[in-house]
Amino acid sequence: MLLKDKLAVITGANRGIGRAITETFAAQGASVIACMREVSDEKQQWLASLAQQHGVTAHAVGVDLADEASVKAAVRQIASLAPRIDVLVNNAGVASGAIFQMTSMTELRRLFEINFFSQILLTQGLARSMARHKAGSIINIASTAAMVADPGTLAYGSSKAAFARATQSMATELGAAGIRVNAIAPGVTRTDMYDQMSEAAREKLIASSALKRAIEPQDVANMALFLASDLSASVTGQIMRVDGGMV
Repeated sequence: MLLKDKLAVITGANRGIGRAITETFAAQGASVIACMREVSDEKQQWLASLAQQHGVTAHAVGVDLADEASVKAAVRQIASLAPRIDVLVNNAGVASGAIFQMTSMTELRRLFEINFFSQILLTQGLARSMARHKAGSIINIASTAAMVADPGTLAYGSSKAAFARATQSMATELGAAGIRVNAIAPGVTRTDMYDQMSEAAREKLIASSALKRAIEPQDVANMALFLASDLSASVTGQIMRVDGGMV
């Protein structure tokens, strides 16, 4: 029960890495606010089951990271649900692939809006609650695409590189308020984005790793659990690679 009596806000919580993190945190005693673009009856039922199973609370909040007004509304709704926030996981994001010469400015701006600008705006709003209580852990989900310049990753990799760099600035500035900020950079992970990649691209990246296998969402959730818990009380400003040993 590493997160007993804590409250965690998780974006992109309904699938892939976000779902694994949400379920892992609840199993470890955390109440959760699960942010997602669309809140359906099915997702509400999933959260209700999670809450009942683990004896925690679980709320859904709709937020469209492509819409600044939606992000600001989500901050207000989260504040009304949780006067104290212990953990924020910025997991939501989108991917897009195109070689440099074929990347439109419209697509580049779209990825930066969702993967970077809106994440910063959401964090600015929610970090105020953490600062008031002089404690908190912020976990940003970046990507090894921020560091490995494979063809076709200009937009996605650049947006994630900006987020990884912002993590370090946030850690430096928020440390005095007792807030730790770290990022996780997963390698090729079995999510919807995995299915969007070409088989050749997937196999090339997997072959370049020491473990020669794709990453599972639970692998990333386990690292998020460490960073959210007091086990990592002295860890901040770090980019934790969960990539099977891409060297």
